[in-house]
Amino acid sequence: MTSPEAPLLKAENIHKSYGSVDLPVPVLQGVDLSLSAGEMLAIVGASGSGKTTLLQILGCLDIPDQGSLFFADNNLTTASENALSAHRNAHVGFIFQFHYLLPEFTALENVMMPGRIAGKPLAQLRDKSKELLASVGLDHRIHHRSGELSGGEQQRVALARALVMEPSLLLADEPTGNLDSVNGDQVFQLLTDLCRTNTMSVIMVTHNMELAHSMDRCLTLKDGRLKE
Repeated sequence: MTSPEAPLLKAENIHKSYGSVDLPVPVLQGVDLSLSAGEMLAIVGASGSGKTTLLQILGCLDIPDQGSLFFADNNLTTASENALSAHRNAHVGFIFQFHYLLPEFTALENVMMPGRIAGKPLAQLRDKSKELLASVGLDHRIHHRSGELSGGEQQRVALARALVMEPSLLLADEPTGNLDSVNGDQVFQLLTDLCRTNTMSVIMVTHNMELAHSMDRCLTLKDGRLKE
């Protein structure tokens, strides 16, 4: 157990490069980040600055070349791939610019998927998924497949799916970037309301400065480092 003052997530001196060993292309060059429980943080920066790369490392979808990542005082940098997979499933929710719903499944089945992978009791999982879909205004669309839903509805299903395991940390990569302003604002407001209700921490990568400054804190990724 961590003390109330301890950060939920802490990254120290994160480095990441791509390209060959002889010609590396540095992307992250010493990123430090501390995120409190319940905090909503926006990360902005120019295209190609490494925002998505950083988000993937923070969510343990990628590993840094150098540096350390801690979650509730647990060092994830030294964890095995199986341990990282279990961590992602239990503690981290992901929302991307593109919803990545499985087209052959209904909205309800898509939301249930993370819980089914984790082996959650089916009846309990179905009830939780229905409750989440109702909370995003889609209780009347639970049996529709993704192709039968609008872009805004698809992203709301993706939001419900990200929350079904009740994660401590929600990572959102341009979650409104593929939507018009009305649907984008609606999805962002839903994200904010649901995260405040469930006391989750959020890190959102976005180009939308208005949304970014609606968060608790906004950092800029520039020259491979985060700046206030």
